[in-house]
Amino acid sequence: MAPGLYVTATPIGHARDVTLRALDVLKGCDVIAAEDTRVTSKLLAIYGIAKPLVAYNDHNAARERPRLLARLKSGQSVALVSDAGTPLVSDPGFKLVREAIAEDVHVEAIPGASALLTALVLAGLPSDRFLFAGFLPPRSGERRNALAELKSIPASLVFFESPNRLGESLADMADVLGARTAAVGRELTKLHEEIRRGTLATLASGYVDAETPRGEVTIVVGPPVDEAPDTARIDSLLRQALPFMPVRAAADLVAEALDTPRRAVYTRALELKAELDA
Repeated sequence: MAPGLYVTATPIGHARDVTLRALDVLKGCDVIAAEDTRVTSKLLAIYGIAKPLVAYNDHNAARERPRLLARLKSGQSVALVSDAGTPLVSDPGFKLVREAIAEDVHVEAIPGASALLTALVLAGLPSDRFLFAGFLPPRSGERRNALAELKSIPASLVFFESPNRLGESLADMADVLGARTAAVGRELTKLHEEIRRGTLATLASGYVDAETPRGEVTIVVGPPVDEAPDTARIDSLLRQALPFMPVRAAADLVAEALDTPRRAVYTRALELKAELDA
C-alpha cells in the first residue's frame, strides 16, 4: 500500500463492526501504532492478521513520535489505531497527525465505529447540532466549573465518563445544567449494551447509590430548554417603570432584572405604552 499515516477506526465493542477498508489497511501496512498493543493484538488475532506492533500512547508519545515520523519519511505505511473507536477522539494521536502533515506526509482517515456517534443516534435527543466535550474533570468543583462554561451552548452535549464517577457526574450535571433530558450509554455494541434515558436528576438518582456499572460510558445531554418568560411579572414591572422613563430604558431595566431577552421585553413595552397613552 502507498506510504503514509492511516488513521484507522476499530470496533468499540463488537468485533464485526470493523470495516473492510480497515482490514485492508491493517493487513497491508508496514507497522501498526497501537494505543495498547495487547488490545489490538486480540482484534488482529480474530482476523488472522500478523503485523509488527508498536505502542503509541499518552505515556510514550514524546519518545515514539519521532520514530514513527522517521518510518513515515522513509516511505513506510503506518496504521494508527486506538483501543476502540476512531483515533484522536479523546485518544492520543493529534500531535502525530499534526507533525506528519507538517512533514508533508500523506495522511488518510479510515472511518468506522465511534462511541460518540453511536450514543448520539441512540439517545433520542436533537442531533442536528452537538458538542463533544470529552472527559470532564474528576473533581466535583472543577467539573462543575467546566459544566458552567458549557451551560449556555445551544446544542446537545456528549461526554465520556468513567463508570466510577458516573453517579457523581450526573448529579453535578443536574445541578449545573438544570432540568434537561439525557441518555447514558454503556457497553455500546456489546452483548450487555444498555441505554438509560430520562432527566439528569432521574438518571443521577439511579446511579449515585447503585453498584458501580461496568464498561465504557457515554453521556448525551439535550440542549437548553427555552423557558417561557413570566409575562405577568414582565407586565407588572413595565407598568411600574413606564410612567417614569422612556420605553427603551424601561425595557432594558426589566430585561436585565428578569434575565429575559430584551427584544421580547421591548416589544411588550411598546404595547403597554400604547395602552397607557390611550
